[in-house]
Amino acid sequence: MVESEVIVTTKHGRMPTFMAAPEGEGQFPGIIFYMDAPGIREELRNMARRIAKHGYACLLPDMYYRLGTVRFDIPRRDDGMSGVIRASMNSLTIPYVNDDTAAMLAWFDANDRVKPGPVGCVGHCMSGRYITSVAAAFPHRMAAAASLYGVGIVTDKDDSPHLSLGKVKGELYYAFAEHDQSVPANVIPDLKAALNKTDVKATVETFPGTHHGFCFPERAVYDTLAAETTWSKILSLWDRHLK
Repeated sequence: MVESEVIVTTKHGRMPTFMAAPEGEGQFPGIIFYMDAPGIREELRNMARRIAKHGYACLLPDMYYRLGTVRFDIPRRDDGMSGVIRASMNSLTIPYVNDDTAAMLAWFDANDRVKPGPVGCVGHCMSGRYITSVAAAFPHRMAAAASLYGVGIVTDKDDSPHLSLGKVKGELYYAFAEHDQSVPANVIPDLKAALNKTDVKATVETFPGTHHGFCFPERAVYDTLAAETTWSKILSLWDRHLK
């Protein structure tokens, strides 16, 4: 495997990004891995490496780059750290992430090892909303997008991501935890209702007995069966559209 720390230049500055791709010659489809609220850490890099092992060129951007270098020691998380994580998460906006996505697409286009054309993405937690909005903002590039226990997908704001689903051309996958205080009870039915008004091919499912963050192996809520099921479905989604 080939991996490195690269700089993706955006309209807002220099965005440090972890890149992982298979070894050998050839071109590999691009995948953007949008981080969860606790941000860049080795746990996420290992997940990006797994994506690369499956035959993809994966970018894991530091979405908090506008704030400087922000890192959290998650095992020591307390109320104070949680407050800083929330503030960091709330510093992001849909236009910011769309701008950063445009820059990553340009990075893919300039890299000889990345297959031209459609790409895929995945987002955990806070980035569930962003995979939805980037699929709408870049409908002819984002062919397959996946959300794991995403938050903020359905809100009462004018820019709620579910309102833009009619612009999506790719296939979407949403996996939710059964127990998730970050996802109000109306979100899943409202999301399904919004999807039913479109021609978008999408899967929305809830994993019984799971909690928010069930795909992260370093968390107490990790659920092996649910996590491996979502991995299988997301990789199959990308394989169908990108390989």
